[in-house]
Amino acid sequence: MFSKLIEKAEVQFKALKPFVLYRKPLETTVTALFQQDDHLNYVADFTEQGFVFAPFDSSDKIVLLQIDEKIVAECEREEIHGTAYEMGTEIDHSQKEAHIRLVQKALEEIQNGTFKKVVISRKLAVVTQKSAFALFKELLANYSAAFCYLWYHPKVGLWLGATPEILLRTENKQLQTMSLAGTQKYVGIDNPIWEKKELEEQALVTHYIFEALKAEVDQLKISETSSVRAGNLFHLRTSVSGIMKKNTIQAIVNALHPTPAVCGLPKKATKEFILKNENYDRAYYTGFLGELNFKEQTLRSGNARNQENQVYKSIKKTTSLYVNLRCMELKGVNAFIYVGGGITQDSDPLKEWEETVAKSTTMLKVVG
Repeated sequence: MFSKLIEKAEVQFKALKPFVLYRKPLETTVTALFQQDDHLNYVADFTEQGFVFAPFDSSDKIVLLQIDEKIVAECEREEIHGTAYEMGTEIDHSQKEAHIRLVQKALEEIQNGTFKKVVISRKLAVVTQKSAFALFKELLANYSAAFCYLWYHPKVGLWLGATPEILLRTENKQLQTMSLAGTQKYVGIDNPIWEKKELEEQALVTHYIFEALKAEVDQLKISETSSVRAGNLFHLRTSVSGIMKKNTIQAIVNALHPTPAVCGLPKKATKEFILKNENYDRAYYTGFLGELNFKEQTLRSGNARNQENQVYKSIKKTTSLYVNLRCMELKGVNAFIYVGGGITQDSDPLKEWEETVAKSTTMLKVVG
């Protein structure tokens, strides 16, 4: 039962032991994974099994939460009460000015040919009286189409979020990923009109993913680009799928992370710009998280005339990783919310600031 699952996680939290609660997009069940000691495990080569939590900086270590206990519970509507309201916030003028200056600096680098696109982000701090578990319930209630999670390790921190972006999904050798770029507010229209800047940004991201994967993946296919709604925002999304040549997740992750949607193009130059100029540590924001090498068992019906062989067991290995967007880190009563946006040659600094304000409402509307 969902309430029992939450109670168990609260006990785990008080005991300072690692756990994660999460619900996949459009699903109705919450999964809880518990680690029974506080040891800090890391991913070595992506052959491990567990729940991964990776930072933005791909040179840093990736945390692996080992699965000592797993519980799955159905989310009962009456047990999750969200607050679906828009929340106004006071503008931090010093942060606004700093962000606009940074966007202008990025535009200068684009004009000089240093890179084509770079993602600029910022962090804002707010006070909340709600517990992490109350916030998680509100994420579940408000963002059914997102990957919602609450992750904790006593030696790392307490994070939660509702992200719309898949980094990677695999089922045996089959692979699926996506490019997600472009943002505009939802204003009651289900078919938004996109400007040149957003369309070009999306095309850049899609092209990069295709080029990055073609050496590792056969039968690469790119879908039509469509508009997808995530809370009060719209994004452009294109799906990419194929068959892994060597069935090695490590090579795929190295090729993708950090993606142009969270870093820029080319990767090396934009990552260096971000680390040098953002003036804060992104930590796990724009990293990735999710299930690594989970085993799923399915039953298939056989020949009905042969009762002894009527049911076959099929075991498949799956990985589901999500980019850590629309997230916050909790430290006591302080919630640190992370937001960003892609900068291209057609970007307007003021509009880029306004885009980060729009994106911040995803988390601000639940902190209350």
